[in-house]
Amino acid sequence: MPTEFISVTFPNASTELAPIPGAPVDPDFLVKYARALDDNDFNYTLIPYGSSSFDPFTLGATVAAVTKKLKIIIALRPNTMYPTVAAKQLATLDQLSGGRVVVHFIAGGDDVEQAREGDFLSKDERYARQEEYIKILRKAWTSSEPINWEGKYYTFKDFRNNVKPVNGTIPVSVGGSSPEAYRIGGALADIFGLWGEPLKETKEQIDRIYAAADAAGRAPSDRPKIWVTFRPIVAETEELAWAKAHRILDLLKSNRGGAPIYPNNDKGPQNVGSQRLLEIAKKGEVQDRALWYPTVTATGARGASTALVGSPQILIDSILDYVDLGCELISIRGYDNYHDALDYGRYIIPGVKKALKERANGAVTNGEEVDGERPAKRARALRE
Repeated sequence: MPTEFISVTFPNASTELAPIPGAPVDPDFLVKYARALDDNDFNYTLIPYGSSSFDPFTLGATVAAVTKKLKIIIALRPNTMYPTVAAKQLATLDQLSGGRVVVHFIAGGDDVEQAREGDFLSKDERYARQEEYIKILRKAWTSSEPINWEGKYYTFKDFRNNVKPVNGTIPVSVGGSSPEAYRIGGALADIFGLWGEPLKETKEQIDRIYAAADAAGRAPSDRPKIWVTFRPIVAETEELAWAKAHRILDLLKSNRGGAPIYPNNDKGPQNVGSQRLLEIAKKGEVQDRALWYPTVTATGARGASTALVGSPQILIDSILDYVDLGCELISIRGYDNYHDALDYGRYIIPGVKKALKERANGAVTNGEEVDGERPAKRARALRE
């Protein structure tokens, strides 16, 4: 099972620790960062979406133009673009990039954020719309005949699409932690995205996704690939890594005295994924090997916020535990975006790939065997 790595594209040098309010796109930084991902063996980069953020398609086209291998994951909210238009835009970018496009769907987990761009559907309706949207895209990419569509959310007649993806279709990614997310992702997605949770809870979510895929009639070999996201904090030794982690936590809390990136909300997050992270955080600051939850509580679980803390070997072993669960896509992004990406490319990605290669060759090294237990056995013990 191949293991691939994902990062996130940043359009300028602003970070959570040192925000630059109102910073415009910095073309030089964007190019430098994209090439750093390409050169350091990242396989994908996510171009995120928010109601007040930059356009993912434009950023994605820029990243594609200056990289050779990096796959571009375009985050897309169905309320922002008609599906026939999205089908052509995604396929156009796919052709420009030589077949390196993925689309990641965001149904929308917060009513206030959705309303900012005119979307007033309920959460269940948003998921139903997303399901219809995915089906339209797939039909638009594969059909050689004019398409007539009459659904609950979209109706059109005689749509003809001459803009086809390089490989016949474009991989579809879905994320979430609600029953509807599992159902739609299990049935339709090529990739299913999860935030970093302990091994036991991650295994439970994977089982639910696979059960939904089975219920939809998909073969075990056709189940969605699992994508899991962490915020690694790495240093040469454990002591240095934990000192670094607490400095980062202090900055997340104070945000250098500026306006908070994560405003206080007494009602808490609406989306199930954030709610799950906050509940898990109550069980303890450190879980499994190195999963650290104070970064979750400091940010109110607004987005992917679970940290992994430790030396390179501890983080490599932690990632391998998730690989043993069946996670094929590992998203790692830090808090000093550019320099952390370089560190991951030097110390984490090569270490994981080396360990996996040694496994494939039947070798057992100190990094692979701990207290006489092979990784798969360790992962089972940790999640049971």
